[in-house]
Amino acid sequence: MKFLAITLIVHDRRKPPHERLREVVDNAILAEQLGFDGFGVGERHERPFISSSPPVVLSHIAARTSHIRLFTAVTTLSLLDPVRAFEDYSTLDNLSGGRLELIVGKGNGAAQAQLFHVTAEDQWDRNREGYELFTKLWREDRVTWSGQFRPSLVDAEALPRPLQQRIRIWHGSATSKASVELAALHGDPLFSANVTNPVEPYAELVAHYRERLAFHGHPPQRALVGAGSAGLYVARTSQEAVEVYRPVYEARLETFRRVGIEPVFPTIEDAIERSSILVGSPQQIIDKVHRYRQRLGHEVMHVQADADGLTDKQHRASLELFQAEVAPVLRREIPSRPFPTPEVATP
Repeated sequence: MKFLAITLIVHDRRKPPHERLREVVDNAILAEQLGFDGFGVGERHERPFISSSPPVVLSHIAARTSHIRLFTAVTTLSLLDPVRAFEDYSTLDNLSGGRLELIVGKGNGAAQAQLFHVTAEDQWDRNREGYELFTKLWREDRVTWSGQFRPSLVDAEALPRPLQQRIRIWHGSATSKASVELAALHGDPLFSANVTNPVEPYAELVAHYRERLAFHGHPPQRALVGAGSAGLYVARTSQEAVEVYRPVYEARLETFRRVGIEPVFPTIEDAIERSSILVGSPQQIIDKVHRYRQRLGHEVMHVQADADGLTDKQHRASLELFQAEVAPVLRREIPSRPFPTPEVATP
C-alpha cells in the first residue's frame, strides 16, 4: 500500500494566510522525511479554505523536496480553462522533475456558481470536457479541438511541453456515478473520498467503477483505487488516542453544527466504529485499514497532513508512529503497484 498526506488548507484564523501556507510546505517536507509516498493539495474557492491555487503551492513544495510525488486533491477542471490548467501543471511537471499526478473532479461549494458561473446543471459536462481537452493537450504538440464551454482551437500549441510524456490522472469520487463513469471510460484510476459517510456508499461506487471498466473493454487489472480517511491520530494505546483526539473531534462537531450540518457520526466512539477515521493504537489502525480494504480494494490511501487541532508535538509523534509501525506492515501485507517512473519526453 502507498500513502499520501493531503491538505485542503483550512484557514486557521489564529494565523495569517502566509503562516498557514508556509505550514503546509513544512508539512510536505516532513512527509517526505518520514517516508510518505505522496503529498496532495486540494482546491477550494470559499471559506474556510485558502487552497485556491494548488499549482502555486505545489511548485513551492517541489522546490523544497526531492522525491515525494505531488498530487492535486482535487483539481477542479469544471472551473478552469483547460488550456490555462495545462500550462500551469505542465510548468509544475517540469519544475518537479516529473513528480506530478492529478486527481481531478468537479469540485463543490456554493462559491463556484458565484465566482465561476458553474452550476449544478453544467458542472459534470464542464468536468468531462475539461478532462478531454486537458489530456489531449498533454498528449499532442498541436491541437485542433472544439467544445461547448470555451473557444475552439485550430492547430494550437500550448507551452511548455510537459516533462512526463504520460501523466496519470485519477478521478475523485464522492457521491456521483458521473466521475466513476469518466474514470472507467478512459481506464483511469479512481480515488474515493471515503470521508463523510460510512463505507457502504463508497463501496457501491467502487464496485460500479469496476463493472463499468469491464463494460468499456478494459482488463480487470487496469482497475486502480485510492481511498481517503477522515482523520488520523496514532498513539501507543487506544485509550490515549481517544483521550487526545476527543477534543479535536468535538471541535469538528461544533463547527458542523454552527453551519447547520448534522453530524453523521455524533461521537468520537461512533466515528471510530463506523467511519474511516484512523484513531487508535498501531494495531487498531492496521486492522481497520484491512477492513476497509476488503470493501474497497484500494492500493493507495490518504491521511490528514495537518495538525487539525493537535499540538505540533502530538501531530509529529502521530505521523512518526504511523510511519514506524503502521505503514511498514500495510506496505508488506497489501500489495500495490509502484508509482510510475517519469517517462520523460525527449527534446
